[in-house]
Amino acid sequence: MGAFFNLLTGFSESVGWSKLTIAPTSLRQRMLDLIEREIKASSPDHPGQIMIKANSLEDIHVCQALYRASAAGVRIKLNIRGICCLRPGIKGLSEHIEVVSILDRYLEHARIYYFDNGGHPEVYLSSADMMGRNLDRRLELLFPIAQPDLRQRLSSILETYFSDTANAWQLCSDGVYKRMVSKEEPLRSQQSFYEQITDAAGFQKARFRFRPIRSNGKQ
Repeated sequence: MGAFFNLLTGFSESVGWSKLTIAPTSLRQRMLDLIEREIKASSPDHPGQIMIKANSLEDIHVCQALYRASAAGVRIKLNIRGICCLRPGIKGLSEHIEVVSILDRYLEHARIYYFDNGGHPEVYLSSADMMGRNLDRRLELLFPIAQPDLRQRLSSILETYFSDTANAWQLCSDGVYKRMVSKEEPLRSQQSFYEQITDAAGFQKARFRFRPIRSNGKQ
């Protein structure tokens, strides 16, 4: 990490990294390699799985790799809050890809990348969205989570986002977003995480309440 900050300040050149992957030198290729590995590890009996939470997905190389993974049977779940240049649900191309966007009280910027890796899950955190500007023109980081309990925690967070039925919009194959609805009690992911945090910290929930924001701006 010290070497990376020396690189940021201009006092050193890029070196070989054992854990970190950086843009603009190698982050895109690392992501493509991880997707390709998932394709090779996938089988009809044990299909691979990729889960991604990011702000935007625009890079053509990553989109094409995800299409190849879907065609190979890999199950792909994408939580993309903003720009998504990938079309899910197209037979023979992206029928195993699901894309949801969650818009709620908090503006989120977390990027989480999960790969099942043949039953040996790997989870990565990153500062980078999968966009050309991030991968080609900025210094960005991607790093693996080594602790098993933290990997499990991040996997659980991803599953919660994909179970959201209160503020999730699903991207359809025609490029139109459709509001997800449920006949059961709606799950609001941000509220769920808020309650987990306040419980862990011993806060009183009565001090803050989630209220829906109406179209007229009133709560």
